[in-house]
Amino acid sequence: MPRYFLPLFMLLLLCFSGCVSKSVHQLKVDEAASLQQELASLQQDFADLQNRHNQLKADHQALQTDFDNANATIAGLQQDLERSTKDIERLEQVLSNRSAEAGAAMTEMRQTIDRLQAENRELTNQVEMERVAREARLAQMKNTYDQLVGKLESEIERGEVTISELQGRLTVNMVERILFDSGKAEIKPQGLEVLRRVGNILNESQDKVVQVEGHTDNVGISSRLKEKFPSNWELSTARAANVVHFLQDQVGIPGERLAVTGYGPYRPIAENDTPEGREQNRRIQIVLVPLDAPQVQTVQ
Repeated sequence: MPRYFLPLFMLLLLCFSGCVSKSVHQLKVDEAASLQQELASLQQDFADLQNRHNQLKADHQALQTDFDNANATIAGLQQDLERSTKDIERLEQVLSNRSAEAGAAMTEMRQTIDRLQAENRELTNQVEMERVAREARLAQMKNTYDQLVGKLESEIERGEVTISELQGRLTVNMVERILFDSGKAEIKPQGLEVLRRVGNILNESQDKVVQVEGHTDNVGISSRLKEKFPSNWELSTARAANVVHFLQDQVGIPGERLAVTGYGPYRPIAENDTPEGREQNRRIQIVLVPLDAPQVQTVQ
C-alpha cells in the first residue's frame, strides 16, 4: 500500500465521523424539541384535567347537598304519609261506625223526596184546577158584565150607572138620583125597576156574594132629618139595607149571598168641592165578589 494512502484514509474517516456526529446531534435536538412540545401539551392537558376535576368536585358537592336535601324532604314526606295513613284509618273507622246512620238517613231522605214529589204533583194538579176554575170565573164575570152593560145601556149613557171589573170583582155604581130622593132611604119606583134588572143578572152568579155598599157626600144631615138619620152613617146604611131587602124579597137572591154596609162619606170617589163631585159620591155600590172573600154584615 502506498504511504500516502493511509493519511488520506484517516482524513476520510475523520470527515465521515464528523458528519455522523453532527447528524446524530441534530436528531437529538429535534427529538428534545419534540419532547418539549409534548411536555408542554401534557402540562396543558394536566391543567385542563385539574380544572375539570375541580369542577366535577364542586358539582359533586352541590349534588351531595341536593341529595341530602332530597333525603330530608323524603323523610318529611314519609312522616306526612304516615300521619295521613293514620288519619285515613281513623276516618274509615268513623265512616264504618256511621254507615248504619248514613244508610238510615239516606233512606229517610229518599222517603222525604218521594213525599215531596207526590205533594208537588198534587199541588201542580191543584194549581191547574184553580187555573181552569179561575178562567171559568173570569169568563162568567165577563158574561155578567156584558149582560149588565146590555141591560143598563140607557142608564150608563145618562151617567146614572157605571160598571167596572177588576181582579175578579164586578162593581155596579148607581148614583143617588136613580134610586132615592134627597135625604130619603126609600127606593123610588124607577129605581126598583133598575135594581130588578141588575138583581136578575147578579142572581145567576150563584158562587158570588152580592155586597151592597151605601155612600154619601160630606154634607151633614139637615136638622129636619137628624131625628131619623143622626148622621150620614145611618143614611148610607139604611139605603144599602133597603136595596138588600129588595134583592132578597123581590128578586130572590138568597140572604146568605147578600151583605150590606154603610160607609157614609168616608170612601168618596170624587172631590166634594163641586156639586158634580158630591153627586158622584152619593151612590149605592153593588159589588159581586167570590164567596171566600172577606164579608161584611149580612141582612136577612
